[in-house]
Amino acid sequence: MNGLKVLFHINELSRWQIVLGNITNLLNDVGQDNAHIEVVINGEAVSIFKDKCKQVESGNLCSISSNLSLLEQMEKLSKVGVKFVACRNALKAQLIDEESLPDFVTVVPAGITEIVRKQAEGYAYIKP
Repeated sequence: MNGLKVLFHINELSRWQIVLGNITNLLNDVGQDNAHIEVVINGEAVSIFKDKCKQVESGNLCSISSNLSLLEQMEKLSKVGVKFVACRNALKAQLIDEESLPDFVTVVPAGITEIVRKQAEGYAYIKP
């Protein structure tokens, strides 16, 4: 495997824009063929995949626009080879059904184990 091997770790929902911006900047700098990037998603960060619509007295209240934009950015990055990996433990803790995840997201049993494995494979660990 040629090129940089980079592992981004996100466990805070508020950090998504920063993480996606860092990945975009890295790819713009080195070129998509020169980097192998994986994003490990655990903790509260998996809640980006939750349905944000809530029933209220006046009907549905949806706050999905910001998440939708982030999901669109993630999908674009996945199309140029960025891998998105979600922690099954975190999904269960946030009551998120694995079947509801976008197609570009892979589920691993434990995010922390994935991080350790990737570091053992020589991936640089980045936690923006």
